[in-house]
Amino acid sequence: MTHPVLTTERLVMRPLTSEHLELEVQLDLDADVMAHVGGPAGSRADVERSHARRMELASWADGLGFWMTFTRTDPTGPTVPRPGAFIGLMMLPPAHGPDQPDEPGVADLGYRLARSAWGNGYGRDAAVRLLEHAFTTVGLDRVIAQTRSDNVRSRRLLESIGMEYVRTFRSLDDHSDGPLDVEYDMHRSDHVTRPPKPR
Repeated sequence: MTHPVLTTERLVMRPLTSEHLELEVQLDLDADVMAHVGGPAGSRADVERSHARRMELASWADGLGFWMTFTRTDPTGPTVPRPGAFIGLMMLPPAHGPDQPDEPGVADLGYRLARSAWGNGYGRDAAVRLLEHAFTTVGLDRVIAQTRSDNVRSRRLLESIGMEYVRTFRSLDDHSDGPLDVEYDMHRSDHVTRPPKPR
């Protein structure tokens, strides 16, 4: 399995590689994109360190990692279509970090969309596909997602795909007096009984 190309009706999601670094720079240095995830990276060197960390996390578990996502230019064409416009970075690494469970069988769902992709439902499409991959292909027990408590759009997205609120907390890495974080999750049994549907 390693890290497969994933597709939806509108999107093609390609495993993150070194070829995608310039797109990561574009995303991570964009203040508007990063406004709800701690602010933009300070420099290109910071993005390069983030890329290295993402690649490391992607090596921890078969089938989990990061996908650079594009529109499909041939939605009725072959199984692995050609990429079109850049949409963003979709994330499903193993749970990691001081605020996440140290448990096998748990992954962390995330997404970072380019400004040009906002408002089209692409994040939801990709998240639905990642949940299907997590539970059906990888066989995970649980998927969590963490976002800022004031990120209303992200919270609505998570709720729209059937993830349930778990807690509000201050990250151990956050030493500010800014907004708290929230965590949502979904168990495999929930995905079986009420799988989210693409719009």
